[in-house]
Amino acid sequence: MELRQYTAILWRWKWLIVLGTVLATVSAFVASRMMTPVYEASTTLLINEAPDAQTSDYTALLMSERLARTYAQMLTQNPVLEETAARVEFKGDMDALEGAINVQMVRDTQLIQVSVEHVSSFMAAELANTLVAVFSEQNEALQMSRFAASKANLEAQLKRLDEQIEGVEVAIEEIGGTPAGNEKAKLERLQADLASYQTSYTSLLESYEGLRREEARSTSNVIQIEPATRPEDPVRPRTMLNTLLAAVVGGMISLGVVFLIEYLDDTVKTLDEVEQALGLPVIGTIAHIKTPEGGLPYVSTNPRAPATEAFRSLRTNIRFASVDRAIETLLITSPGPDEGKTTVSVNLAAVMAQGGKQTLLLDADLRRPSVHKILDLPNRIGLSDLFVRNPFNLDGAVKDCGVPELVTVTSGELPPNPSELLGSERMGQILSRLKEDADVVVIDTSPIMAVTDPVVLAAQVDGVLLVIEPGKTQIGAAVQAVEALRHAGANLIGVIFNNVPLQKLGYYYGGYRYQYMYSYDSGDGIEQEQG
Repeated sequence: MELRQYTAILWRWKWLIVLGTVLATVSAFVASRMMTPVYEASTTLLINEAPDAQTSDYTALLMSERLARTYAQMLTQNPVLEETAARVEFKGDMDALEGAINVQMVRDTQLIQVSVEHVSSFMAAELANTLVAVFSEQNEALQMSRFAASKANLEAQLKRLDEQIEGVEVAIEEIGGTPAGNEKAKLERLQADLASYQTSYTSLLESYEGLRREEARSTSNVIQIEPATRPEDPVRPRTMLNTLLAAVVGGMISLGVVFLIEYLDDTVKTLDEVEQALGLPVIGTIAHIKTPEGGLPYVSTNPRAPATEAFRSLRTNIRFASVDRAIETLLITSPGPDEGKTTVSVNLAAVMAQGGKQTLLLDADLRRPSVHKILDLPNRIGLSDLFVRNPFNLDGAVKDCGVPELVTVTSGELPPNPSELLGSERMGQILSRLKEDADVVVIDTSPIMAVTDPVVLAAQVDGVLLVIEPGKTQIGAAVQAVEALRHAGANLIGVIFNNVPLQKLGYYYGGYRYQYMYSYDSGDGIEQEQG
């Protein structure tokens, strides 16, 4: 498919594309404005790693990353969440609180970013700061628990020694400064005990201080380096962004629907499709017209209308298409019903008469005839009567329809066997007789896909025109109609595009359209201009 065809498709379906885009845009805007705003508060934590773990080898780096991941996971565990909810009096379950918290590690750093969402900006900041405080406290308590038993044991021993030293010092003070006899020996013993206790106390105190230093060296904690502040603007909904995205998505979906419709639509739409599928030229493009009242063809009542000019152009094209073979009998049919073949037959016959040719319009549709309805003529006597007249004559069958140089033979009473009649030798005799009184005989017949009447008659005429309505006639039906006519030996002159909206004439003409302005009476007394 060429770029020009894509452009034509988009232009033809522009209303659907615009409608889909507008609906998606408006829906997204209204939905975004109706949503409850959600605020997000963020805080940043620094993992203060234990000094003993600060090494430069690859293993230490992996341990640092694992520690960060562990802390990030622990931040959303139930012990932290429950204590946080209790402190801020959070209204909701733990699942809702956990879903509102987002923890992310900052790549290549020892930083963790904690974000909390809530419909209240104040509560979002309060939850973020409280969460960090609770986690820091629980982490510190967990780290200190490893040394708690050893520290308690040493503290108990130090306390006991301190009490013993205090008791010995009291006993020494009671003996006094110059003891004699047994008192002197007791004093010496007490002084020896005091020195032993003091030595033991000093040793235990050094062990206690060493344990505290070890605790400090091997303990990792968390420091809040950037407290969460109350956000001013919500993070959701992003009305403008949602609206723009919805517009883009709505437009894309509309485009998809358009091309899906085009893909599934098997009707004839363009000149190129006719030439590729049928191998026939489009020799006429007729705008949609309304049948005027009064029994006259449209081209007679609207001589300056664009559609009338299109019929004149069609008359000229038929003349050029038959340079080597004169067209005295011209059959007009269509693949299916209601595609405007009778309207084309009546008006083409009228413009041929206006062009100076003695023209006869024959209604050979012996199933659903319409020529007499359009021209407001009686149909009691017509073509069906000519089959049974003996001797053969045209008395009463040929009717004047009010257009100079144009006469009409209507269908007459409907026979039970139209196909046999139209394919008989008698039909050939009728055509020969009609050609004696007319320069050209325009024949309106039944649709090809409905009955075989046009096929059996096609071999007896000089030329056949196939009427197609773009957007209605299916390609498959048109192909079958052409194959049936060719199989019957018909001389297919070309295709007529009928009932084309006036604003689309340029599209079906392959990029150009009428450049003249016509002023004409539309039939209701109003002067109109078409271009």
